[in-house]
Amino acid sequence: MNHQERPLTGKVALVAGATRGAGRAIAVELGRAGATVYATGRTTRARASEVGRTSETIEGTAELIDEAGGHGVAVPTDHLVPDQVRALVERIDAEQGRLDVLVNDVWGGDHLLAFNQKVWEADLESGLRMLRLGVETHVITTHFAVPLLVRRPGGLLIEMTDGTTGYNGPRYREQFHYDLAKCAPLRMAFTLGEELKEKGCTAVALTPGFLRSEQMLDHFGVTEENWRDAIATEPSFAIAESPLLVGRAAAALAADPEVHRLNGTSLSSGGLARAYGFTDADGSRPDAWRYIPDFQQNPEVDAADYR
Repeated sequence: MNHQERPLTGKVALVAGATRGAGRAIAVELGRAGATVYATGRTTRARASEVGRTSETIEGTAELIDEAGGHGVAVPTDHLVPDQVRALVERIDAEQGRLDVLVNDVWGGDHLLAFNQKVWEADLESGLRMLRLGVETHVITTHFAVPLLVRRPGGLLIEMTDGTTGYNGPRYREQFHYDLAKCAPLRMAFTLGEELKEKGCTAVALTPGFLRSEQMLDHFGVTEENWRDAIATEPSFAIAESPLLVGRAAAALAADPEVHRLNGTSLSSGGLARAYGFTDADGSRPDAWRYIPDFQQNPEVDAADYR
């Protein structure tokens, strides 16, 4: 491939939380575009995190990056431990001398989530753990990585979350701690955009739609090949997208020389698919954040009209 086909050749990315799902797909697509990608997480082939999934590891992500034509570097990291994050960034600096893209995708709190509970009914320790996993990890990573990111103008920071500002702003995300954990990165992208712009760098928030992650497929008892079977159980799954879509969204942002026009904003994989012209693996452009509000008002709407 030439440089046009690999627009991130020579660039260095850190995807914090690249074990599975959106983070893994983003890491792979950044690599496909030519980047060297440091993939971090807690699940390795030697040790599993509290999530309890052993089928996805950071080593596996690094291998997928290599297969896509990039260079993947797996670094076991608990992003709640400042010393580990500091050491990670020091390693990137020593080995590469630069950081062009930082993706804050650390989460791993789905197993703690219980819906239909008021804040006084929810388990406090589980709730606080979700906030640590979904917010504190992003803060720690940003603190240590941004000085390397802003060393050169043009750096891009992507805060990953669930839901856009337009969707989350007027809506309760069904559980107090989850709501806080997923709204905080939206605000973080805005405030970081204010702080980074004087350095010529950009911060945005990015959300996938209804993600067909490995964990979600397992939850519905389907695979990527027969995922539509789950629509019978959950009709809104008709708008589901593969992780590839948000991976392509992040890669498109990283390759856009005019990305600073989006500084501080909230973006979605479906919206960026239309803006940049890429598709999901099946050639569609599912736009969950347009579909879901309409579906909630009228379950008879046709998901095909939003793909």
